[in-house]
Amino acid sequence: MIKRNLFLFVATIFVTSSAWAKAKIPFGRIDKIEIVADLPDTAKYVANAGSKEYLDLARVHQEYNIAWIIPVWITQEPKLVLTHKDSDEFYELTNVELDQIISDNKLNKESLVELGLYTKYGGKLILLLIIGLIVYGIFSKDKPKNVKPTNI
Repeated sequence: MIKRNLFLFVATIFVTSSAWAKAKIPFGRIDKIEIVADLPDTAKYVANAGSKEYLDLARVHQEYNIAWIIPVWITQEPKLVLTHKDSDEFYELTNVELDQIISDNKLNKESLVELGLYTKYGGKLILLLIIGLIVYGIFSKDKPKNVKPTNI
């Protein structure tokens, strides 16, 4: 009887410790690659000789973010590269090659390199809001009100 109770106690400790495990929120630097212009599927933009995969113009930048969706700040400014669709690989371009691609396809370089509003400021606003709520919770003092009972 004692061995059985001891076994159940030890088993319960191990089961409850795994049940209390918390999910970790990932944070850190990541590289973001976004296709910004779909280039024509011609031999000029083929990925490999004899391949049917074509390259597109993409913007790549590095950001520090929380939970993969809240960009806090940009750690590396965006630049234009060539990449495949659904791929993490990209090919860097020289300024001459980039200018040639932009002029051939009649694109605007400034609008392609520019990051969106959420990427620039969204994470900072969310982080500021969370810090503000924490500070408000610390310094707000709820005084108990004197409630008089009513006669029914």
